[in-house]
Amino acid sequence: MKVKLMKILQKRQILKTYILSILLVILMVVAIGYDYSKNATNAAVIEGISDSLIRFHVIANSDSEQDQQLKLKVRDEILESMNTILKDSKDIEETRKLIYENMDDIKTISEKVIEKYNYDYKIDVKLKMEQFPLKTYGDIILPPGEYEALIVEIGEAKGKNWWCVMFPPLCFVDVTHGVVPEETKETLKNILTDEEYDSIVMTDSQESMPIKIKFKFLEWFNFNKKDKKQNNNSNKVFVDK
Repeated sequence: MKVKLMKILQKRQILKTYILSILLVILMVVAIGYDYSKNATNAAVIEGISDSLIRFHVIANSDSEQDQQLKLKVRDEILESMNTILKDSKDIEETRKLIYENMDDIKTISEKVIEKYNYDYKIDVKLKMEQFPLKTYGDIILPPGEYEALIVEIGEAKGKNWWCVMFPPLCFVDVTHGVVPEETKETLKNILTDEEYDSIVMTDSQESMPIKIKFKFLEWFNFNKKDKKQNNNSNKVFVDK
């Protein structure tokens, strides 16, 4: 009798274990599906953000103090010129058109700065897609990813680099007080979806750290997906200086 009872209990235990295993598998499938859906949504949001902006990227010849200072002088002259040209631009297409129309002038401006300080570095100016890491502008956090960018390379372009956002014009606003002007935010609202806008603008009640952690993971993921062509440019260090 005891043996029979033991067998019944063993069968029940096996059945319970089997049912729990099935439930665990179902929960795992649901969790994976939810996570995949969430990541797909995040990826779509980030892609929407990157498709709506034009970045500005100046790369120094080297990391020497002189080359880094020269980079900043080139940057200042270009921004002063482009601020006048782009101040009335209302959309990314118009900004892109104006940049293309003024690329020769941008190169000339850069070369004049180089010559003024008695250097003979070549200048390369291009508008192309480029990988960018996470960047904070005041209370706006831009995710890592591939963005269209106006790129100015000085000399061998092996030094630390400087970048900002040319459209909308975050290059031309003061974010030293930690807040992007409302006018610029209105432009962002007009070019981004509500979900995209909410994902990059921090509010008083919103903690930035979880957002930064999420974007930092995506930064690592994106940079590990670079192809061989992008790896050839791995000597370029992304810093803000």
